[in-house]
Amino acid sequence: MSSDISAQLQEAVQTAAAQAVPLKIVGGQSKAFYGRAMEGQILSVAGHQGIVNYESSELVITARAGTPLQELSQTLATQGQCLAFEPPHFGETATWGGTIACGLSGPARPYQGAARDFVLGVKCLNGKGEILRFGGQVMKNVAGYDVSRLMVGALGTLGVLLEISCKVLPLPAEEVTLVKSMTSAAEALEQMTYWGNQTIPLTASCFDGEQLILRLSGIAIQSEQQQIPAAVWSEGSQFWVDLREQRLPFFTANGPPLWRLSVPPTTPPLDLSEEKQLIEWGGALRWLRSDLPAETIRAAVAQMGGHATLFRGGDRTSEVFHPLAHELEKLHRRLKEQFDPRLILNPRRMTMNW
Repeated sequence: MSSDISAQLQEAVQTAAAQAVPLKIVGGQSKAFYGRAMEGQILSVAGHQGIVNYESSELVITARAGTPLQELSQTLATQGQCLAFEPPHFGETATWGGTIACGLSGPARPYQGAARDFVLGVKCLNGKGEILRFGGQVMKNVAGYDVSRLMVGALGTLGVLLEISCKVLPLPAEEVTLVKSMTSAAEALEQMTYWGNQTIPLTASCFDGEQLILRLSGIAIQSEQQQIPAAVWSEGSQFWVDLREQRLPFFTANGPPLWRLSVPPTTPPLDLSEEKQLIEWGGALRWLRSDLPAETIRAAVAQMGGHATLFRGGDRTSEVFHPLAHELEKLHRRLKEQFDPRLILNPRRMTMNW
């Protein structure tokens, strides 16, 4: 059955390439808001499901792109394992392929790694409808260019993901969330930096405008926990899920467009809005609600060595992602043309130019 669906997807891409018909690749549509708005003939990979191989003793899982992320996570949990980069679902329909194509990581990202750090190999269709395989199922497979990780976060513009192999990790034996009142972003950032530099099993940090919230994970973490002058939060586990899924009031309340600002973690508070910002990743990720012009926000962030993405809301026909420097944009364009010479795969999803 899966081979039939794979063949159907291949035929659809080959036909589209021959006719230069743009394709809009979709899975569970849970992250359809992400990136630029685009038109095209629908190419659904949602039916291409199933776990191909799972070696729990080797900490590796391979699954087809349409496999529900929830199913994959539950399978790992039965063996006491997890996706260490804590990918957001943003809905029950989230798929494994969409997760990797978007390349989003959750609260543990700065402490355990990003999505691309765990991808070992992929099987995909290029813009000619050719089936390509990159990487493998072992960490030592590093020969040549790491094209499999290049697909992470490419939003389907370089290929239609069919299968992805990923390294997984054991679930933490213990976990505790600590919380401390703190109304100053500057003080919270200072504390995030301090605790991030200590030899403690820190796996998440957040400042919500009123509280500094830290998570410790590991084995026998009581001694490290006692080093931090903060209260244990019994509902902390749910907080990290709600943060990951953007179900906190900061995200759900009606308001200006939501910006995702990536900056060096030691960057001081950004004076971009009177509204409170939400800070994650030890200071490296700042969420901002603002009606300020995109140019103003991006100029302020770029001055700090970072970049800004219009994550939700706002004008989805404009440049949603931070514009690339000229030489880097040329490199991206050449990559696109190598993988998708007819420019039919999710055209203009990432940039207005191609």
